[in-house]
Amino acid sequence: MHPLMNIAIRSARSAGQIILRYYRQGLDLEIESKGPSDFVTQVDKQAEEAIISTVRRSYPDHAFLGEESGSSGQSSVRWIIDPLDGTNNFIHGFPHFSISIAVEESGVLSQAVVYDPVRDELFTAGRGEGAQLDGRRIRVAPLRDPRLALIGTGVPFRDKMYLEAYMGMFREVVRDCGGLRRAGSAALDLSYVAAGRLDGFWEFGLSPWDIAAGVLLIQEAGGIITHLGGGPVQLNQGHILTANPTIHRALSTAFAPYIPEDIKPDSLKSYG
Repeated sequence: MHPLMNIAIRSARSAGQIILRYYRQGLDLEIESKGPSDFVTQVDKQAEEAIISTVRRSYPDHAFLGEESGSSGQSSVRWIIDPLDGTNNFIHGFPHFSISIAVEESGVLSQAVVYDPVRDELFTAGRGEGAQLDGRRIRVAPLRDPRLALIGTGVPFRDKMYLEAYMGMFREVVRDCGGLRRAGSAALDLSYVAAGRLDGFWEFGLSPWDIAAGVLLIQEAGGIITHLGGGPVQLNQGHILTANPTIHRALSTAFAPYIPEDIKPDSLKSYG
């Protein structure tokens, strides 16, 4: 196992222990609002501190981009961390949330971990080494018929400017696909695409820490993940579409009439 992966897994499990202690013991939560339907608790903060502390014991000079602590350090190696993806689910006791950790080396994603502490499922990927679930190789679903596809999504609740475009896409999927799921943890949704549990996923306005690990998982599982408006996926834009090549092509065609002008490829700058 790559040394960076070893530390990423150790960090994720450490954060998972903190999250589960609050979740299973029903401990009081201090809930703050960062914006519409966007919350943070002391659990998010403690979990992120545990991750960074674990990494720093082995790699004190590495840089970090965390959802709660922001950007810190200067290094060619950067850890991109979402300590609790699905905080709203966690607050309500809905058992679908995760820890997402990605390692970026010289601007290239190299290691990825998404950990579901409730189910004790560990999704991992190393660049050029494939994607795994609890040590077993995973691949995106081979489904070729969009009418049978189970598609995941996330509602653009933080920024309503894309709501009308989203609803057009929503109607296309409801009308022409086999089913639609909105579970509330983008990192897990992307992991489920990588594992073939979902046939595709799309969402507007995600942050780098929401998607960094999932991007590498899908790429290493043989999937396609792009910017929702077309072109390469961009961590600093966060409008994404992913599936196997056949389903991705079908969704791209169905969504094309609804893509807002400001997120089409010509209006965007490349990530990095």
